Amino acid sequence: MVAAQSASQPSREQLLAESVADKLIRYARVNTQSSEESDQIPSTPGQLRLAEMLRAELCTLGLTDAAIDEFGFVTATLPSPSQPAPGPDNETAAPNGTVHRPGPPIVAFLAHMDTVPGVPAEPVEPMLHARYAGGDLRLPGAMILVAENPALQQVIGHDLITSDGRTLLGADDKAGIAEIMVALCRWIQDPTLPRPTIKVAFTPDEETGRGILHFDVQRFGADVAYTLDGGGIGELEYENFNAANLTVTFSGISTHTGTARGKMINALHLAADFMAAIPAGMRPETTDGRQGFIHPDTVEGRVEEVQLKLIVRDFDAAGLDAKLTLLHELARTLEMRYPGAKVEIRPTGGYQNMKTILDKQPQVVEAALQAIRAAGLEPKVVPIRGGTDGAHLTYAGLPTPNLFTGGMNYHSRTEWVSVQWMEKAVETILQLGKWWARQPQLPPSAM
Repeated sequence: MVAAQSASQPSREQLLAESVADKLIRYARVNTQSSEESDQIPSTPGQLRLAEMLRAELCTLGLTDAAIDEFGFVTATLPSPSQPAPGPDNETAAPNGTVHRPGPPIVAFLAHMDTVPGVPAEPVEPMLHARYAGGDLRLPGAMILVAENPALQQVIGHDLITSDGRTLLGADDKAGIAEIMVALCRWIQDPTLPRPTIKVAFTPDEETGRGILHFDVQRFGADVAYTLDGGGIGELEYENFNAANLTVTFSGISTHTGTARGKMINALHLAADFMAAIPAGMRPETTDGRQGFIHPDTVEGRVEEVQLKLIVRDFDAAGLDAKLTLLHELARTLEMRYPGAKVEIRPTGGYQNMKTILDKQPQVVEAALQAIRAAGLEPKVVPIRGGTDGAHLTYAGLPTPNLFTGGMNYHSRTEWVSVQWMEKAVETILQLGKWWARQPQLPPSAM
């Protein structure tokens, strides 16, 4: 077990020779923790530092269009060795505005640069545990217990990477970045590997959910994409929650407490009654799998007014609507019980289940299933109990399932990632390139 060493900006030869572990360790040392408090994108300067680093590496590798836009998105293109470069000279537009290009679809791979707020993120000191022998992992600042991490039993003999236990590692999602960069290097080293034109994007503020809203899908120019932002080996995710974020405002009546009888309506009690009426079986802590939930997140206020922030989630759109109807019924019931009180529910955002769109484009998911199998793995299709950049991209016209990265315990000081699992993620990317290189254009409905 050794602490990893830092390095300066690598040369082209170094970039091509680096392992996926080398790249993850370098990227992990850059503090890219995003911020819920900032209104800017990217929300923190560390994300721009990593963006500049990645743009420079892409340029060094020969991706001449590598760029950072005004929101910190890093994009680049690796042209197909056998197809004409995308552009107006070889595109035609249908009357409905759909763009048709010759040859296979342009395939993109994306990963996010930021790490989750709320967990110490600096200084990250990656540790490489070569040929893990099994048992609990004792770090300087934490213990990774087998009893809490049964997946460790699957990686005995693997090389594992962790932080020193005092911070998160940031493999979510720098493992995904490293895997995409290694796949690019292998395509560059061996132009005979079949692939279509490949695009990559490294995105800011995924953890806050606000970054991807500024991504220009049309300008990016891909036909199909995959995020590398999942967990354990072989996982494929193309189903996520339908989501509604709400602010509930309880308006009461404040009077002197000495003469309050029959006059005061305490907004704090209104909020408490409202939350207590949410069925216990609809809480995040009592649900799993494909069950949805209602989650009171924050509450602020005084006697006269209280604001409650809620998140509502369900994989089924009808299930989400039913939960929203329940909340509105609870609000009306409170107003009836407390004449003079007012309860207002205001939507503040949300997202939709990408499965609704991807079910209409089955080849996008089928490609991922075949690529995982070609990498020698059995696919594990799991629903995302949360949101994903891919959901937004899918509804913006770029179908984007999510692939595994090989890491576990994300968003914690006990993150760990298997280098061998990361290599399988790289192989899956290369197999996706091979699969899509054999395909004709996507049908117009999928572009």
